[in-house]
Amino acid sequence: MAADDRTTVVVITHDRRAELLRTLDRLAQLPEAPPVIVTDNASTDGTADAVARLHPEVRLLRPGRNLGAVGRNLAVRHVRTPYIAFCDDDSWWGPGSLARAADLLDEHPRLAAVTARIVVEPHGTEDPVVQELRDSPLPGPHWLPGPALGSFLAAATVMRADAFRAAGGFSPRLWLGGEEELLATDLATQGWWLAYVAEMTAHHQPSKARDPTLRRTHGIRNTLWYTWLRRPVPVALRRTLHLVRTVPRDRASVRAFGEALAGLPWVVRERRTVPAEVEARLRLLDGVQRRSTARRYVG
Repeated sequence: MAADDRTTVVVITHDRRAELLRTLDRLAQLPEAPPVIVTDNASTDGTADAVARLHPEVRLLRPGRNLGAVGRNLAVRHVRTPYIAFCDDDSWWGPGSLARAADLLDEHPRLAAVTARIVVEPHGTEDPVVQELRDSPLPGPHWLPGPALGSFLAAATVMRADAFRAAGGFSPRLWLGGEEELLATDLATQGWWLAYVAEMTAHHQPSKARDPTLRRTHGIRNTLWYTWLRRPVPVALRRTLHLVRTVPRDRASVRAFGEALAGLPWVVRERRTVPAEVEARLRLLDGVQRRSTARRYVG
């Protein structure tokens, strides 16, 4: 396979030097030879210096603070290719997947993003969320290269750069944790489509350097904010009550609801309910999300 200059890989990282270096090694071996941009979110473990020394071909951004998912927005400012392949510091793309994604985005001008099959390493098992992607209940146009999706997983998605920019990228308010849902909904509102493509592969070897409790707090908070930003009031009420009934009853959950409530003024100010046709699609996913074993707030 020849090198492919249509896609730039964007990686965000924070205090995961070993995992990031493994990811960069894997990306450097891809036949597509994609350019790579890394945003180092104020790591304190020597990550940035190690990247500069061992991978001088990588464009390294050092904003000096932890931007969370917005580190991707910063990287996209430097992207000159038509497509962006998002990647976490503990994940990497399979050979040929970036070329396949670019072919599909070339072929379908209203397709904003394609999400890959996710393989969990080191055992090579399929991530449980893949079944939800494969069995998505959303109807879509006949030309879609796979099941239509209502959202995406950033570490396994290739996106059209112009669509990302037009939708505003990832929200600085949400920071990190389920940040994809808001962007995906705004893309749908602008008339874009998202699809799952099984012949693409993204590998994920979950880092042990993570705070699952903080991740849960942000996930609950961001779910509440997203719901009240974009969904009709009855739907938002039902989803809020469902979270109240089902999340763990501990300080982390109380903190999540407290942070969500503290954000109410800006949520009301920035609230834009989605069009009826987009809401109809989102409602088809509500039941799937409630039953999901891959989306439970634990930790």
